Amino acid sequence: MAKYNDLDMKKWKEYDDILTDSLWIFDKRDKSGVHNASYHGNFVPQIPNQLFRRYTKKGDWILDPFSGGGTSLIEAQRLGRNSIGIELQEEVAKNAQELLLEEKNPKTKGKIIIGDSRTVNLDEKLEQLGINKVQFIIYHPPYWDIIKFSENKNDLSNCETLNEFLESFGQVIDNTAQYLEKDRYCAVIIGDKYANSEIVPLGFYCMNLFLMRGFKMKAILVNDDKSLRWDEVPNPVLAEDEVLIKVEYAALNRADLMQREGDYPPPEGCPEWMGLEVSGEIIEMTEGAKAKSIYQIGDKVCALLGGGGYADF
Repeated sequence: MAKYNDLDMKKWKEYDDILTDSLWIFDKRDKSGVHNASYHGNFVPQIPNQLFRRYTKKGDWILDPFSGGGTSLIEAQRLGRNSIGIELQEEVAKNAQELLLEEKNPKTKGKIIIGDSRTVNLDEKLEQLGINKVQFIIYHPPYWDIIKFSENKNDLSNCETLNEFLESFGQVIDNTAQYLEKDRYCAVIIGDKYANSEIVPLGFYCMNLFLMRGFKMKAILVNDDKSLRWDEVPNPVLAEDEVLIKVEYAALNRADLMQREGDYPPPEGCPEWMGLEVSGEIIEMTEGAKAKSIYQIGDKVCALLGGGGYADF
């Protein structure tokens, strides 16, 4: 078993209900039990279900700083995980707590804190629960101002500018990520914004907030015995005329096989990890790239690389 989940990775092909692609497609949202879409901020329950099964074990603690209608907390409870939600709106928190009680799992604990995720004192709350760390954090913030969730000035959906939104979300990260157990994972669920004929890549901007705080990108590396491992690598730094691609698919190239055998050193200036062919989405461009390229942020592209494609970015 992996140290961070209950899955037997030697039998990963037998888990038919665990999605192994980078693109998750759901025919319809799960409406079983107390799940419903009445709260307009709810996301598809299958997303936290997949994340929790990959990155947590039964009995682990999950923190959701934007718990809203309680979707993630319900999934945690069903999967035998304990959960803590933080919700700014008292009425929304009350409704979510009622749903948790309606579908109660006596083997788990679920608590919803009413407060601002940027400033709430979690030391005191965790001490009351007899813990000092959580094993997973799921962030599902407002997609800036696309939907106004309340009139509360502390609601991130009421931020007047993009910089104000990112600064506020960064404060949430600072106040909550410190409680994530070492070598465990967090996830951010967010969509980009399209306004005035322009894509605002919220996903990239929010991801960058985590990289700035020391979170690591992962890539596939080759061990000395030529087996592969999923490990941390340096975050990419763009040259003057380059773009950053969020990798969705990578191809297997003959040169990759040769590099694994030690017979194909990567070209000078290229990452040492494999990957010559990728497809994905452009999420950042330098000014030089913008001036020279027909592409723009948000475009879906394929690319030939000198190396480094077997990574997140």
